[in-house]
Amino acid sequence: MIEMHVIDAFADKPFRGNPAAVCLLERFPSDQWLQQVAMEMNLSETAFLSPQKDGSFRLRWFTPTVEVDLCGHATLASAHYLWETGRVDRKQALTFHTLSGQLTASASEDGWIRLDFPVDQIAETEAPDRLADALGGAVPRFVGTNQLDLLVELDLEEAVRELKPNFAIMAELGVRGVLVTARSQDERYDFASRCFFPALGIDEDPVTGSAHCALAPYWRDKLGKDRMTAIQSSARTGVLRLALVDDRLHIHGQAVTVLKGSLLHLPAK
Repeated sequence: MIEMHVIDAFADKPFRGNPAAVCLLERFPSDQWLQQVAMEMNLSETAFLSPQKDGSFRLRWFTPTVEVDLCGHATLASAHYLWETGRVDRKQALTFHTLSGQLTASASEDGWIRLDFPVDQIAETEAPDRLADALGGAVPRFVGTNQLDLLVELDLEEAVRELKPNFAIMAELGVRGVLVTARSQDERYDFASRCFFPALGIDEDPVTGSAHCALAPYWRDKLGKDRMTAIQSSARTGVLRLALVDDRLHIHGQAVTVLKGSLLHLPAK
């Protein structure tokens, strides 16, 4: 049997934030088996960890349909899993080898976890045809891209919360995802967002750590702040503390384990 945990990331209590499945393997089996497990879990991402001789871990992330290059919430969940199960001492920082290079995680005394991620700059671009239709009629005040996703700023946070996208149209825009954001009207937060990835089989991702690699530098330039608190205003909601340091983004979040189980069907040897 293979141990499998489901962990709510960017959450301080169960059933909030973004759930990720975490699976620890001695070595990675076939990509087909990994994808089948992720499809079975049917969460935004399933994280697969494999320990290395030097104490670091290889880390891969799969949506129900594809492998992705970078995922924040499943990395947060993976760190939480390794410390909570005692496989690594909580005082020890974690190093992950991923398709996006080396990522690290460290635990703070207040229970939050800090991820060290790359920064992803946004450049203004022309709105694709039918973007307004994909956004359910919402009118952007700014459209930018990091070559993979669109970043769309709306005038009001309320418009972000009430957005009703047309996912069929959005999946045909020719981008990986659409990050919709606005300045927060709540003094506890600097900005709000919602993130949609129908092209990856995820209509709405509840809390997207990796999206903040682009959102954080965008809002730093607008607000003149290197440290910010963000809220992702999906139905589940999640809070992220952000700190821009040189060309890196420190993403701080919490996590809660909600399910522990065993995967009974093992990969072929």
